[in-house]
Amino acid sequence: MSQVTTNTIIEELTCAYWLEVEATINYIAISVDLDGIRAEEIKKSLATDIEAELAHAQELANRIKEIGGRVPGSFSFKAEQASLQPPKDSTDLISTIRGVIEAENLACDQYNKIIRMCDGIDYVTQDLCIKLLADEEKHRREFIGFLKEFEQK
Repeated sequence: MSQVTTNTIIEELTCAYWLEVEATINYIAISVDLDGIRAEEIKKSLATDIEAELAHAQELANRIKEIGGRVPGSFSFKAEQASLQPPKDSTDLISTIRGVIEAENLACDQYNKIIRMCDGIDYVTQDLCIKLLADEEKHRREFIGFLKEFEQK
């Protein structure tokens, strides 16, 4: 791998890392803050996904280190997921579901970007991102199903 290509891959992996970390932070808050009987399934799904998102961040961090990068600490963190903030109304499930879908879309877009970037250059990173993309697509699909159900009511 050329140094320029490696640095670019590290930058994009770092972006994906922060998306996973921020999703984890917000999933924790939302999975605790939501109220109501109808919220239970969403809270349960988010609580499960916290572990998956954290595992994704750890895998990305390991890959960043393996290819010569440094994993940034919290001083480098800049929150960007406005739509994934816990809603002011703790029973507003639709905005929560839409926020999760948007966050998953961002992660999918980022993984697709890295997959294309790494093609023919870094197959290990590409393979990792393909695996993580599959997880994100599965989670997004679940929340699209939730949205369908809630919008019908």
